[in-house]
Amino acid sequence: MQRAAAASRATAWSTERHGAARVTASASFSVAGTALPLRVRGGGGQLLSLPLLSGGRAVTARVAAAEAPLPADDAAAGRERGAGGGALAETAQLGAMIVAWYLLNIYFNIYNKQVLQPLPFPYTITAFQLAFGSLVIVLMWALKLHPAPRISISQLAKIAPLAAGHMLGTVFTNMSLGKVAVSFTHTIKASEPFFTVLLSAFFLGETPSLLVMGSLVPIVGGVALASLTELSFNWIGFWSAMASNLLYQSRNVLSKKLLGGEEEALDDINLFSILTILSFLLSLPLMLFSEGIKFTPGYLRSTGLNLQELCVRAALAGFCFHGYQKLSYLILARVSPVTHSVANCVKRVVVIVASVLFFRTPISPVNALGTGVALGGVFLYSRLKRTKPKNA
Repeated sequence: MQRAAAASRATAWSTERHGAARVTASASFSVAGTALPLRVRGGGGQLLSLPLLSGGRAVTARVAAAEAPLPADDAAAGRERGAGGGALAETAQLGAMIVAWYLLNIYFNIYNKQVLQPLPFPYTITAFQLAFGSLVIVLMWALKLHPAPRISISQLAKIAPLAAGHMLGTVFTNMSLGKVAVSFTHTIKASEPFFTVLLSAFFLGETPSLLVMGSLVPIVGGVALASLTELSFNWIGFWSAMASNLLYQSRNVLSKKLLGGEEEALDDINLFSILTILSFLLSLPLMLFSEGIKFTPGYLRSTGLNLQELCVRAALAGFCFHGYQKLSYLILARVSPVTHSVANCVKRVVVIVASVLFFRTPISPVNALGTGVALGGVFLYSRLKRTKPKNA
């Protein structure tokens, strides 16, 4: 009874001294001068020895005070801090990628225009740009910067039509850039959603909603208004940009129909890489047939052009061409399709404004209004296209 009373007094004294304590282990007692351990979890984070008396004999109780915070809490707090820092770093990285995407797009259009204006060979320029990209891709695989894909003959056969559309779309874009102002080419290319809706309905059987159909009205109207007031208007440039829209969107729509679930066997980077290499191989016979005889060193010397400057600009255009397309795939892998569509719409605005300022393109208020209306329609379309009905 005396030992029990002594233990009770020790526990009460420790509680008053060190706050609300919790007993974490059993308290064992012994007599004849043996220490009596009494483990109590308190609030000080230290071990305390308390002298107790039991029947006239000294007894020692060791109190293990609680740690605050507990190790598990420390780990959780550390993980939260790490997650917060990681999210901030990822956001900063994504922002840098988008800025680089925009800049590469701007410089591609500037250098490409500077090459195509004195040298109207869109097939050759396209082959050169695709060749540059293919070289970068082979080096990427050789240096193991990205794992090389394992692809079957059947997959190559399905990707080949997409590569043909990609190659021809690039050819017609370069043809348009060589004929009209950069800003006008990109205004026409803002009508891509119209072809997406049309081809999706024809090949995939997708019926657009009334809101999506309504968003096409300002796109078509804005492009028409800008075309009527464009000072550099040229029918070849206009229809080349339209053909580019048709081919690029055919590539996108047919990729869903032809590849189906097989694109899951290839990541976006490798799918784009194979598309680029196949496009280059398909562009070679077209280039040789259409421009191969004209595009000779003798012809270049006869033009009086600065060949070194021309080659440097062509190489820079090829680098920017491959770089901005690869960045587009990398950004799409990090954000939702809606965010990517909005960023792409903003990118087109940035390219148009930058080209107008760099080339000092004359633009009338009505032309600017038409361009703005078309781009506004593209923004609206990108928001509505990915919005699912509430009952879906």
